[in-house]
Amino acid sequence: MNRLRIGLLFGSFNPVHTGHLILAEHFATRTDLAEVWLVVTPHNPFKAAADLLPEAERLNLVELALAGNPRLRAEDIEFGLPRPSYTIATLGALRQRHPNHDFVLLMGADNLPGLPRWQESARLLAEVDIYVYPRPGTVLPDLALFPRVRILTAPLLDISATYIRESLRAGKSIRYLVPAAVEAALGKK
Repeated sequence: MNRLRIGLLFGSFNPVHTGHLILAEHFATRTDLAEVWLVVTPHNPFKAAADLLPEAERLNLVELALAGNPRLRAEDIEFGLPRPSYTIATLGALRQRHPNHDFVLLMGADNLPGLPRWQESARLLAEVDIYVYPRPGTVLPDLALFPRVRILTAPLLDISATYIRESLRAGKSIRYLVPAAVEAALGKK
């Protein structure tokens, strides 16, 4: 049986936006990955939780955004794991649930320098392929030379979830920043 290679794009997706989707679609269709799963993180250990939409709402928005795309999927595995969520624990849980899949981490170049601070980072580097996409102005650390780290190109949009949340609070349009279904769902709040 062939093992599927699945890319994991972790994020709070607060909310999911067009930049996330373009990146996920790029990796799902222009690499050796069969699918890309957007792993909704209840709480990133490096970020404050104060401004987060409820996790179920963020998952629903990701599902709305991915509807009809068989190569992209919303994943909620971290909802049932201890908090804060650590990538190494999530990978262990995913491997148990999907033993015939090989998982690949998708990460922005801006996150690569911080990887040594992640829980069990040496194990991550030894066990998992990491596909790194560029971030403007980011200088790649020596970590980029590790055998399991691949630096790839990808189209990037300079859109942030923070900008979208600020626009919503100010009553401004978020049209085209998020999929229409996400815009409609956020407009009902």
